[in-house]
Amino acid sequence: MTAPAPRILDAAAIASLLPEVDVIATLRALFRELAAGTAVQPPQSLTLFPDDRGDFISYLGVLSNRGVFGVKLSPYIVTGERPIITAWTSLMSMATGQPLLLCDAGRLTVERTAGTTALAVDELAPANAGRLAIIGSGPIAAAHWRHVGGLRPWESVRVWSPRLKQRADGIRDWLAADARIRVADGAREACAGADVILLCTSSGKPVIDPEWVRPGALVTSISTNVAQAHEVPPAFLHSAQIYCDYRKTTPGAAGEMVLAAAAGGWSAERIRGDLAELVAGTCPRPAADAPVFFRSIGLGLEDIAMADAILRAANAR
Repeated sequence: MTAPAPRILDAAAIASLLPEVDVIATLRALFRELAAGTAVQPPQSLTLFPDDRGDFISYLGVLSNRGVFGVKLSPYIVTGERPIITAWTSLMSMATGQPLLLCDAGRLTVERTAGTTALAVDELAPANAGRLAIIGSGPIAAAHWRHVGGLRPWESVRVWSPRLKQRADGIRDWLAADARIRVADGAREACAGADVILLCTSSGKPVIDPEWVRPGALVTSISTNVAQAHEVPPAFLHSAQIYCDYRKTTPGAAGEMVLAAAAGGWSAERIRGDLAELVAGTCPRPAADAPVFFRSIGLGLEDIAMADAILRAANAR
């Protein structure tokens, strides 16, 4: 009997199916699987193209309870102008070894990145957190707001990015998104007094000063393709309470952790917990006397879980 052909879903198909996927619930379930030992998360790998023409990152993962495994490939292709960055996820069956899905992972990457941050905010931010800062204004920043907006009783939301001041339409879009949102005059003003600071940039160097972060405030940070990218100074790791998406892989890929370890005086043992431990309740919660830092590098399991959720939504149709 011939195996059915795998589904191929482009960006438009993904966009139409996403409203049917509960992103935070999908990610929470995968981290529960990781805590239970029914999921496998290998380290991500970076492969360089010859002649400095770019690279690609491989994100792998196995979700045995769902009977799937797969990989997302994300290339960074150097051109004469702006680099080309794409992402595609391949999902396969653990029962038959046959391919199930090949999908454009661009939008899924945005949603799982923001959803992972939102899960961390739900686990780590004070229940009464009311002041939110968002550093960044692109699609990933907007996705962060969509997923985090309903998690706490936010009284004020301040957004800032260098590009935002150059784009009147961008300012208009953010101000129209919610009456609580205000565009700050700079990163420092955005962060002043914030309970949660979401760093949502593609910067390869720090975008905030730790002096702006009050004790008890949560700072979240994501990854980009830039080598050793870090949105906070490595020195911040010495004063913050540190959490990450997965302690076995994050320290070897997060730029500020790699740099802090190389400089001496910091090691991965300083990490208090990861998302698998947080959802399982097996690690300490943050204290109020020091800033909290959550670092996400993006996991293959997040990509596999999102692809599986999209496939289920497509099959349900």
